Order: sequence, then C-alpha cells, then structure tokens
Amino acid sequence: MPGLKHERLYLAPVVGVDEAGRGPLAGPVVAAAVILPARGVPRGIDDSKKLPAGERERLCRRIRDCAMVGVGIVEAEEIDTLNIYWATMKAMTLAVDQVAAALGCAPGHVLVDGNRLPRWGYAATPIVGGDAQSRSIAAASIVAKHTRDTIMLAHHESYPHYGWASNKGYGCPAHRRALAEHGPSPLHRRSFAPVAQTVLPF
Repeated sequence: MPGLKHERLYLAPVVGVDEAGRGPLAGPVVAAAVILPARGVPRGIDDSKKLPAGERERLCRRIRDCAMVGVGIVEAEEIDTLNIYWATMKAMTLAVDQVAAALGCAPGHVLVDGNRLPRWGYAATPIVGGDAQSRSIAAASIVAKHTRDTIMLAHHESYPHYGWASNKGYGCPAHRRALAEHGPSPLHRRSFAPVAQTVLPF
C-alpha cells in the first residue's frame, strides 16, 4: 500500500496529483490534487487501478470529506487543440490552482505521478509509479478516476451506442465498432487516430 515517505521529505502541506483519461478516444482528461489531513485518513487508499469501482466511489467520498481536494477537467475539444500531453498538464495545473486558492498560498510541495511536470511555479517532484508509492498521489488517482468515470456514465445517457457505461470512452473493440458504424460524437477526440480515421459526420 502507498505510504507517506515521499510526503515526509518536503515542506508541508504536500499535494499529491494524478490524472485519469489520457488514453480514451472520448471524454475529458481529469486531474485531481489532494492534501491529506494528519489524522482521519480513510483506510484502503491505493492506486485506483487496483480498486473496484465501488471501492473507488466509497474512498472518493471519504477523501473529499476529510481532505483538501482540487479537480481540473479539460474537455475533448481542448484536448484536440492542445494535444493530450498539454491538456493533461493543464488539468493538473487547474487542480493544484484550486487547492492553492483554498489554502490562500502555494502548497509546500507537489508530488506528481509520472516523469514530467507542468510549467508552473510550484515546488514539485515527479514520481514514476507514484500512485503505488505516495498515499497523497494514490488518493488523487482515486478522485480523478471516479470523477471521470462519473462524467462518462452521464454522457452514456446521451450516446448509449458507444457503450461508455462499461468502457468509459476507451477504445475497446465494441467502442471502435460503434465508432465505425455511427461516426464520432461531439465528445470524441478527433485528433486521436481511430477517431480521425472515421468518415461519418456526427
């Protein structure tokens, strides 16, 4: 389980940051930033990919109740304009900016899952595989993943033929078949090759 060894290396408050949704063909990329409290942190926080959906939902609720949380969302249209890398960097920046606004100052340090940092003024460290090492990053991964999944479930109501209730916008075979049959929706990322290769208008 992720611990606090990285958090203890830096000036408090330490923010953990992670994203969800870099790979899907549709929907936003979502980043979350989390400052965990010294006490009252829920048990079971782990890399969101290791947790079932119901547990992510439960933990997301608990994290939001006890921690300081910021969320950044960049929609598909802007992903196409910026590209997915810079859209992800923007989502992370928006999430940390929310936390900084709530604090009234910059956080002491930011821990970011991955090997790159946004172009910002915050003191920060990237950690490859950080969601498996840092409890703050793992908490952010849960919030980001659950938030994005909730968004895609809502969009499924408007575009049920793509199967977003189950695939959350990722390019599984059923989603690709629906994309070929129906063409892209307004929520598809047109800069992504499987979407760009479709010829039907939405």
